[in-house]
Amino acid sequence: MAYDERLAERVRSLIEGKQGFSERKMFGGIAFMIHGNMCCGVVRNDLMVRLTPAQVVDGLKQPHARPMDFSGKPMKSMLYVGPAGVDADDDLEKWVRAAVRFVLTLPPK
Repeated sequence: MAYDERLAERVRSLIEGKQGFSERKMFGGIAFMIHGNMCCGVVRNDLMVRLTPAQVVDGLKQPHARPMDFSGKPMKSMLYVGPAGVDADDDLEKWVRAAVRFVLTLPPK
């Protein structure tokens, strides 16, 4: 299993009706896009979310959240949320909604 398909389905159910929604395999997992901009996704069993840099700073104060780091340098607008941080539907929805709100402010690609 490259990524948690159950978590991916939970995320998909929250955003698949949004205008401009699409999916793309990346980072060894799946990314959910809105108007061509990466919004969130699942890598292994972690939720990955795209937020404003300020939201990332605040998000990192939350349990189970950590920087998204592929190259030894954390990505400024991305973070991972571990499984315990998204087990509850309300928690998952909070993270996904924040990512959607941010990505909707970006110009379409």
